[in-house]
Amino acid sequence: MGLHNFSPSPGSTFKKRRVARGIGSGMGKTATRGTKGQKARRQIHPNFEGGQTPIQRRLPVKKGFRNINHKEFAVVNLDDLQLYFEDGAEVTPEALIQKGIISKVKDGVKILAFGELDKKLTVKAHKFSKTAEEAIKAKGGEAVIL
Repeated sequence: MGLHNFSPSPGSTFKKRRVARGIGSGMGKTATRGTKGQKARRQIHPNFEGGQTPIQRRLPVKKGFRNINHKEFAVVNLDDLQLYFEDGAEVTPEALIQKGIISKVKDGVKILAFGELDKKLTVKAHKFSKTAEEAIKAKGGEAVIL
């Protein structure tokens, strides 16, 4: 066996198209470009839309734009903690799901300062608003970032 015995599988290679090499090639005259028009006369970008604003530039305006790094948090307010948890309890994302305050964690849980808090709680969450963190600490509780 030698290198001269190897050949590609049948149908795996194709003969190169010789475009614009006379009528005998079958691809002469218009050179497979059709007749007339800008595309027949010069090369233009395949996404060119005749001068109107291209679709990739129109879409952010029409459908809106969302950053790929955007994080969406499950939001919990202080009045929810006041209503559902006893004094001295530990609040975790799992406990919030169990109580039905949130349905899923998403990219994390964020505690916001809407409402009043009168209980001492240990709250474990991914983010806290500044006011919520101060309100929890003012009642002797603890705000732990996960």
